[in-house]
Amino acid sequence: MDDWTRTLVDRIGRMTSVSETGEFGRRERRVLPEVFNAAMDLVNAAKLGQRRWLPDVAVVLGSGLSGFEDRVQDPVRIPYGRIGLPQATVEGHRGELVLGTLGGRNVAVLAGRVHYYEGHDMARVVAAVRVLAVLGARTLLVSNAAGAVNPDFRPGDLMVIRDHINLMGVNPLRGENADGLGPRFPDMTDAYKPEIRALFHKAARSLGVETREGVYLAVSGPSYETPAEIRAFRALGADAVGMSTVPEVVAARHAGMWVGAVSCITNMAAGLSGGLLSHDEVKEVGARAGRTLHAIFETVIQKLPKGGMGT
Repeated sequence: MDDWTRTLVDRIGRMTSVSETGEFGRRERRVLPEVFNAAMDLVNAAKLGQRRWLPDVAVVLGSGLSGFEDRVQDPVRIPYGRIGLPQATVEGHRGELVLGTLGGRNVAVLAGRVHYYEGHDMARVVAAVRVLAVLGARTLLVSNAAGAVNPDFRPGDLMVIRDHINLMGVNPLRGENADGLGPRFPDMTDAYKPEIRALFHKAARSLGVETREGVYLAVSGPSYETPAEIRAFRALGADAVGMSTVPEVVAARHAGMWVGAVSCITNMAAGLSGGLLSHDEVKEVGARAGRTLHAIFETVIQKLPKGGMGT
């Protein structure tokens, strides 16, 4: 093992462990073994040591928004199962990690996400984002499909997320803290960095696309919400509702990553349209909006400062 790879492996170990002082001195105890093992498997599967390659930007793609990974240049495609990550089971989520370059930046695209409602615990849901964090990604860009709670929104709108409300009933940081990864009580005041939100709006304007901005509310799913729940969510200040994103964002902020996220509004939420809700509608509208959203994401990646934006 050369010095570059040894340094990387040491960092992966340090960020997934806690330091303890005992009878025989200080030692590291692994508290995120799944993240450590997946990161090591990825180092080997993608030959990161030989290529001297680490990600700058991580991207998570939501329902119906696949295809962005095909923009990545010189791609290395790693199925989730090959590195011990849970496989996505929802239609519209491919379930592979794509590494390469885009806009002069090293990118790692999670083509498909796993959801809490699929039966995974939260540690599994956020494992992939944590793997990319320990490998060096400093920025996370996230997309999702969401229902409009704000009656002024329409299907096909793109909403830059300003803040979120977590009604999933669980937090991905529950349990023993990995001190090398982040603090026990991370601040979430600017979970969605204003600088990245501004980049999303500017990129959209350059393409002639109008964007919204609002608050995303996350529920556990998989059932869609009732009209009464939607009225309650609107009273809480939500503009859109979905079943993802918040776990990854919390985990990323815990690890010191800068985060930006966009919701593709695929439907009006229950009680706002007069019709019934279906996942087919989500996929159809997401696919139509996908090409525009992909162009926005690529433009933002090109404009991100190299080395991250700080913490």
